[in-house]
Amino acid sequence: MYLLKAIRKFIKDVWWRPYMVEGADFSANDIPVCPTTASEVPTDLITYKEAKDIYKKEIRKGNKNFHHSAFVCFYEDDINFDSITGIWFYSSKALKILKHFEGIITPDFSTYQDFPYPLKLWNTYRMRAFGFWFGTICGGKVINNVRWGTAETYGYCFDGIPQNSVVAIGTVGGSPRRLNDRARFEDGLKEMMTRLSPHTIIVYGSAAYKCFQELKEQGIQIFAYPGRTTKVFAERRKQNE
Repeated sequence: MYLLKAIRKFIKDVWWRPYMVEGADFSANDIPVCPTTASEVPTDLITYKEAKDIYKKEIRKGNKNFHHSAFVCFYEDDINFDSITGIWFYSSKALKILKHFEGIITPDFSTYQDFPYPLKLWNTYRMRAFGFWFGTICGGKVINNVRWGTAETYGYCFDGIPQNSVVAIGTVGGSPRRLNDRARFEDGLKEMMTRLSPHTIIVYGSAAYKCFQELKEQGIQIFAYPGRTTKVFAERRKQNE
């Protein structure tokens, strides 16, 4: 009977992870508030997959206390960080890796436009919950990732992110690179500015778009960091010179 109760508790905790939001405030949509705990913008951004590779190499060398100056972001395929051994289901392992880096951008759990509403809300919840846990409970440096869809997501997708702070956006996927999706991206960006009024926006990927230039002209700081693929091609060009 004891074993059965333990298994039931484990299964419940695996999905909800209540320890991640202990002491958190919540929005009207029950999204936990994730404070921005980073005081400076990152010197560099790397993906979680890159962070895992660095961690493995350093541990093999015996460097158990190594520190890397980059922030870790999750602008990559979900399978790289959201499997059964990923950051949500195996958060203790994730913490062992992430604590060696300067900080994190909160996870970019997918909220694709064709996802059912409950799944999009759940993944938004997980973004803030993991960020609150890592930043407030574990004492790490955190900057909030912002992800929106079409207009119906505006009612919850900005929940839990402080106003007048620094936020992060990924542009390495389809938006705003794809012309047929750029208007949706730009509309969401405007809505984000209205609701959150960030003074600084971190962009993982290209920020060479008119919408970002207009924000710069309004006094908003924009810091763009090349994506992993761009870095690879740049390194190859350098080697061929």
